Amino acid sequence: MEELQKILEIRKKLKRKLDPFRYEHSLGVAFTAAALAMRYGENIGKAELAGTLHDCGKYGTEEALIKRCRKNGVTLTEAELKSPAVIHAKYGRYLAEAKYGIRDQDILNAVAYHTTGRAGMSRLEKIVFIADYIEPLRDKAEDLPRMRELAFRDLDRCMYEMLLGTEAYLKKKRSGIHPDSIEALHYFERLIKEERP
Repeated sequence: MEELQKILEIRKKLKRKLDPFRYEHSLGVAFTAAALAMRYGENIGKAELAGTLHDCGKYGTEEALIKRCRKNGVTLTEAELKSPAVIHAKYGRYLAEAKYGIRDQDILNAVAYHTTGRAGMSRLEKIVFIADYIEPLRDKAEDLPRMRELAFRDLDRCMYEMLLGTEAYLKKKRSGIHPDSIEALHYFERLIKEERP
């Protein structure tokens, strides 16, 4: 009951802070993460909470976000400054802890790595990353139906294929790929190869 109360309080604050689409997207990620948690035996409340908070730092312009990070002592790497679309995740981790009182490191990491991924992700981190990609309001990715099905069959393979698709998309756009994403791609590629007989 205490966990539910916390989720409801956070939703109320986020509804005031985020634009309506971002808020609905956050709910979609929360519910999708909860469904994946049920499937894989992860803590459902933690998954819903991490999904709810995953975009808590995604508001305002990229320039304003960089200023907020600097003001609050959130260190940004050169790679993040070159790929500002990922900065909201790092700032979101800061907000989740400083403003929303989250102390659970797994939830904080799920917020921090939901855009880039990383090598050695926990099950909760993978669930939030994947839920962000497949939640019901998403409709842009060509491989979405297949990823939605794969998400409930094999988290690691789903991570690998999503990261591979993201890499191809960013190369096509001639955008930089965050080092954490590259490491994650190689990590999941090794995992998939080890699983094959």
